[in-house]
Amino acid sequence: MAVCLAATLTYDTLRFGEFEDFPETSEPVWILGKNYNALTEKEDILSDITSRLWFTYRKNFPPIGGTGPTSDTGWGCMLRCGQMILGEALLCRHLGRDWRWAQGQKPREEYISILNAFIDKKDSYYSIHQIAQMGVGEGKPIGQWYGPNTVAQVLKKLAVFDTWSRLVVHVAMDNTVVIEEISEWFGFDFLSAEHKEHQCFPRGLRTALWRPLVLLIPLRLGLSDINEAYIETLKQCFMLPQSLGVIGGKPNSAHYFIGYVGEELIYLDPHTTQPAVEPCEDGQVPDDTYHCQHPPCRMHICELDPSIAAGFFCRTEDEFDDWCMRIRRLSCKRGGLPMFELVDSQPSHMVSVDALNLTPDFSDSDRLERFFDSEDEEFEILSL
Repeated sequence: MAVCLAATLTYDTLRFGEFEDFPETSEPVWILGKNYNALTEKEDILSDITSRLWFTYRKNFPPIGGTGPTSDTGWGCMLRCGQMILGEALLCRHLGRDWRWAQGQKPREEYISILNAFIDKKDSYYSIHQIAQMGVGEGKPIGQWYGPNTVAQVLKKLAVFDTWSRLVVHVAMDNTVVIEEISEWFGFDFLSAEHKEHQCFPRGLRTALWRPLVLLIPLRLGLSDINEAYIETLKQCFMLPQSLGVIGGKPNSAHYFIGYVGEELIYLDPHTTQPAVEPCEDGQVPDDTYHCQHPPCRMHICELDPSIAAGFFCRTEDEFDDWCMRIRRLSCKRGGLPMFELVDSQPSHMVSVDALNLTPDFSDSDRLERFFDSEDEEFEILSL
């Protein structure tokens, strides 16, 4: 109970104006591919962070599965982090990375449609109900801990039903992004940008077939602690314009990491319980509680649990080409180990994606019985 209570007190007592908590530093601040100066651009930093969708524990929503839990307090933090990383992709898809939220402004229709996709009810594309029940079909009972890989795989399956956004969610396994596997989603073959002149599909046709790509890469960056050799490379990921951030956390807490300053990660924390939101009769959604109007949370990068999933969004094929080029450049830099490999075609030693289906999280073997926030004694998982 202590963890959740502390989080609730923090969020309920801090106010939007208390921004002095953010460090006065000349170190660059990176938020999802955007670079800021903390000494001169604090308002811009805060506006950017506040504009990200913030999904937290909720209570009093319709029972999951009809008879299940009516709150996800104590078990849903990684599911909420999955919602946040996908929510960021939808913002980029429909509104653009430079879109900003302002309290009380008249919302755009696309924004309302995005929020409706996450409302806590069974028929929303990416609701806690859909994520939890899709997990049941993959061997994860409602209330059981999800790791980053499990959440990534579930989001991949749910995105198929979102005909409005028409996303392709690709989960790259074995620390390897295989360009050939991504091309199969679109029904054409391509390798990297420098090889495309040899392909049989003309550029215009490839562009017509392309759909916005969400690339999720589950990774393990150490055994019990993050290997410091990966730290600089992890920072570089937040600097890429295609960055969706990272889902992961530390023991007993899942967070959505959106950037860094110095040696600290900046993140959104789902560990506060808010009442479920019900859309108004006119279709509008009360949205204040979906934006974190408080000083951004920070933690030292060495506290990060080594099991994470990094996310990237490529709206166009050109953006994907650019991402590939940047990743290849990063792999050639000194000063850090690459977190994953980028290859044109599947290495012979890799198992087929179809054969993998939903693989266990890297940490399942030693943490199978661990639930996030399991010490929350007041919360009880209802039997289904």
